[in-house]
Amino acid sequence: MANGYMGRLLFVDLTKGECREEALDEELCRDFMGGYGIGARILYERMKPKVDPLGPGNMLGFLTGPLTGTPTLCSGRYVVIAKSPLTGTWGDANSGGDFGPNLKFAGFDGVFFSGAASRPVYLYIENGRAELKDAAQLWGKDCLDTEDTLKDIHGKDTNIACIGPAGENLSLLACVINDQGRAAGRSGLGAVMGSKKLKALAVKGNRPVPMADEAKAKEIRRQWLPQLQGDGITFRDYGTCGITEASAMSGDSPVKNWAGSGPDDFPTAGRISEDSVINEQEKKYGCWQCPIGCGGHMKARPGWARVCHKPEYETLCMTGTLCLNDDLESIIRFNDVCNVYGLDTISVGSAIGFAIEAYEKGILTKQDTGMELRWRDGEAVVALAKKIAKREGIGELLADGVMRAAARLGKGTEQFAVHAQGQELPAHDPRYVPALGVSYRMDGTPGRHTQGGRGWIMGVNFMADDRADKYDYTNTGELQKKAMNMMHVVNAAGICLFGYIGYPVQFIPEFLTAITGWEYDLDTCGKVGERIANMRHLFNLREGLNPLKYAFNQRALGRPPLEKGPVANVTLDDETMIRDYLKAMDWDTATTRPSGSKLKELGLDRLAGD
Repeated sequence: MANGYMGRLLFVDLTKGECREEALDEELCRDFMGGYGIGARILYERMKPKVDPLGPGNMLGFLTGPLTGTPTLCSGRYVVIAKSPLTGTWGDANSGGDFGPNLKFAGFDGVFFSGAASRPVYLYIENGRAELKDAAQLWGKDCLDTEDTLKDIHGKDTNIACIGPAGENLSLLACVINDQGRAAGRSGLGAVMGSKKLKALAVKGNRPVPMADEAKAKEIRRQWLPQLQGDGITFRDYGTCGITEASAMSGDSPVKNWAGSGPDDFPTAGRISEDSVINEQEKKYGCWQCPIGCGGHMKARPGWARVCHKPEYETLCMTGTLCLNDDLESIIRFNDVCNVYGLDTISVGSAIGFAIEAYEKGILTKQDTGMELRWRDGEAVVALAKKIAKREGIGELLADGVMRAAARLGKGTEQFAVHAQGQELPAHDPRYVPALGVSYRMDGTPGRHTQGGRGWIMGVNFMADDRADKYDYTNTGELQKKAMNMMHVVNAAGICLFGYIGYPVQFIPEFLTAITGWEYDLDTCGKVGERIANMRHLFNLREGLNPLKYAFNQRALGRPPLEKGPVANVTLDDETMIRDYLKAMDWDTATTRPSGSKLKELGLDRLAGD
């Protein structure tokens, strides 16, 4: 088997209660690298199209990459994959912490679940041995209690990924939580776990990851460690809270449910940014062997969660700038609620902003909500999060996201339900970062800022976009393609994007070469990334989905444009950028189907008939 891989996949049939191992195919690793690359290929082959995302026909996977758990910088990531119940598209979510490396140390590169259990279960893996166990005593517990209970049973060195009550209640905003507060947050995959009555994965092991040249890998790490730069330094010192105020003032972060301006409507953004947040931090921490260490635990207060994590940029914006809420304490408590119940802070914050605007417009009333909903009200933000977690009262309306809430409410609410195909947009505005007008629509998982783009997440010293005017929309496709394809490599390899934007991009092929023994350069990486992009896209095409026809809120594109602020009068020409991207990818500009020659070039030509 190739180095960098444990060489084993585990397939769990929850309906039958059976676990079966398979050897990991080396050609699959060469073609799709790992993570959601391998995952997309396997789900495409082994899952029927058009299955119910919350039915037994959906497959759920937990996967690592070849660099996960190795000396590679920032290599503590894993992904969760399935057909998304939130969007109906390909779904994946990415998380850090310690779980991903320890899944490999327990003996497997990935675990796939099919079917559905008749009663709650969890999977326990220890050094290559896997067993389904009864989870009756865990069902109903929150994520912190679940982790504590499983550590009591299996030992403190056990690592856990689990769902909370939100996933059990099949909220489409539910996520998977590991390390008591690291979240595989997007795509609603916590609900898929809940539908399968799968409460948790618990893993333990000490098997080493085989490496072609371990000494070389460690030498490369020593060489690259001092070269952290740019945003990487900010994240090392502050975590992502270090950019909140600057983003609010520049137009990067959405304000007042995407209808406001930071300088005009939220001049107090500094209260939820940088030192204001760090002053409430008790200690910082990092994911597995990470040199950046962006995480933090906050000072304990009565009534707060016993493990209280520092809120990330997305959380600070989606319940801060989006709701005009500068009450930091309420945002910390909101973050606690989401970590304890297992909810995606981005989508829940968006649902709250949507509800406040609906209340302001008189579409929702106090009789509907059970409380006053106003901008700047931090207590309402926390209360709504709890109601969503429990599907209680107004929380029942909001627990499946803004697209479905707007469909139920009507009365023009769809005009301010900001989403892409059901996935709430994160806290980066396409009116400020034009490339996101392509990424949010055209990636296999819509509404995802972490998928890269021209002038966006591109890595240090990687294809600089040096055009003088970022609103020059012409001839952007090739850059967009290369940037998105490289981000697929980052995700599939098991690297954190903070490492990718903090260190010169060359560290990636160097580590891949040393650890796998295969020769990698940036061109090789780009080709693998393109194959992964096409595979995820083919999954969606087979579902009958064309991203050009996705539901997509126009407010985030500047239709109508804002009248004030840093992005006033901007209306995005996303059509030109998307058309250029489709041409660069060699996808049809109407159907988005890849050409036959492109599929042949990527070794996917036998799928053309699908």
